[in-house]
Amino acid sequence: MRFFSLLFTLAAASLALTAFAQTPASPGPWVPDLGNGQYKNPVLYADYSDPDVVRVGDDYYLTSSSFSSVPGLQLLHSKDLVNWTIIGTALPVQLPRSRYDQVQPGNGVWAPALRYHNKEFYLYYPDPDLGIFVTRARNPAGPWSAPVCVKAAKGWIDPCPLWDDDGRAYLVHAFAGSRAGIKSVINVSEMAPDGLSLMGDDKLVFDGHQHHPTIEGPKFYKRHGYYYIFAPGGGVPTGWQVALRSKSVFGPYEDKIVLAQGKSPINGPHQGAWVDTPDGKEDWFLHFQDQDAYGRVVHLQPMTWKNDWPVIGLDPDGDGTGEPVLTYRKPAVQARVAVAVPATSDEFASQTLGLQWQWQADPQPGWLTLPSPTAGVLTLNAVPAPAEAKNLWLVPNLLLQKLPAPQFTATAKLSFHPQNEGEQAGLVVLGMDYASLVLTRQGGQIQLSQRTCLQADKGSPEVSTAPVTVPAGQPLYLRVAVQPGARCQFSYSLDGNRFQPLGTEFTARKGKWVGAKLGLFCLGTAGAPKPGAALVDWWHLEP
Repeated sequence: MRFFSLLFTLAAASLALTAFAQTPASPGPWVPDLGNGQYKNPVLYADYSDPDVVRVGDDYYLTSSSFSSVPGLQLLHSKDLVNWTIIGTALPVQLPRSRYDQVQPGNGVWAPALRYHNKEFYLYYPDPDLGIFVTRARNPAGPWSAPVCVKAAKGWIDPCPLWDDDGRAYLVHAFAGSRAGIKSVINVSEMAPDGLSLMGDDKLVFDGHQHHPTIEGPKFYKRHGYYYIFAPGGGVPTGWQVALRSKSVFGPYEDKIVLAQGKSPINGPHQGAWVDTPDGKEDWFLHFQDQDAYGRVVHLQPMTWKNDWPVIGLDPDGDGTGEPVLTYRKPAVQARVAVAVPATSDEFASQTLGLQWQWQADPQPGWLTLPSPTAGVLTLNAVPAPAEAKNLWLVPNLLLQKLPAPQFTATAKLSFHPQNEGEQAGLVVLGMDYASLVLTRQGGQIQLSQRTCLQADKGSPEVSTAPVTVPAGQPLYLRVAVQPGARCQFSYSLDGNRFQPLGTEFTARKGKWVGAKLGLFCLGTAGAPKPGAALVDWWHLEP
């Protein structure tokens, strides 16, 4: 473990040195700030699943589930809860490497909690197979400390700490039925004041089987002498937000549904975070909505209090259960906030990848070569797929990012320089079904085709269109246009102006607990003495 800690620290330090080397994010395919004092939901039209948010002074910080994507636990920053940018990641690698050097769909980092205590950020996250972990940082952009195991346990998920007024600390958590054999209950443990270990056994504080099945994702707060646990019930696609309250940290807790779909088009509005404005006069709640291939996108709701119960969204019938808003006035902040969105495009002009990019597993030396500051080219080396990969589903060296909007176009300018037969490079939209636009060296020529794989998670083979031959060595432009409903059409160009469609329209499908992702790859052949590479000039996402 000492070796893992040193490895993690070195990786985190390297990441921190280059975290701000990116150019500032510019407006992209989805801009929630309407420019007239109002915003539209989602405020993050991307798969920031199970979001948690904390305010420190005038700044808001958000993190979310990252599962097996690396770097994990992306950190976002905002001044007004509407305009967000990515500022760092907490996990440059996932540990232990013996496990996460391989692709682990759906495993890894589940719902985290982000808190600020004693002038330090604490980020708690569960690995449902290993236990509850915490990492800390003075600066949310990093570096973050090597994770400490707070509780080794199988099936403990969704931890959230609470430091009480008397200095004592507590941790609330839920259970994953797939690992623990139980679910739909919430437990609380006393925690050491330093937040690094638990004290004694956890205690059941709420059973949701009767009225709130699959209750999970708890967040712990205290207000006006009440302990509150905000927790979603009813399951991801169709559930609701529950508030629990008690005068005692260990209960008994009363329960109330405080947000539900109602007559709105927003399905399953739940699981998120309560924050207030710096002056304490306004309360807001961020939560996710499951949008299938687009993942769990993030909405912002106004929040009020009625008889010491939260009311989230608007409550037209006055029953205390709110409904989501589609548009609303922005939170009141003193300074003017510039329009900003999480980065999507990348010129590859920096010594670090843009913070939007993630691999399918812990990155390895030799996967890529970053450019000199003036070169502006990313080199993806042709690395052989692991023997167990029947298709791209279990290939670790896929460079991917989240779908950023319901409709957009992604284009990459690259040149392919294979050294061996069978080497390939391309653009992919990846989920349990996927499609890709692939350049391959065959018979001494460079051939381009669309490949589709249905039920990739079951090990199904790819099906390819008839290939077209393209010139070797010169830049090509690979493109996918995504339409509402995650309908994808691939095309290519030799000059960047005239694009030729290739293959039939493909409907993207979500991954394991995540939305579909898109990005780039370069694969080699086993045993090749000198692998080839794909040189990527840029990657652009546009409305």
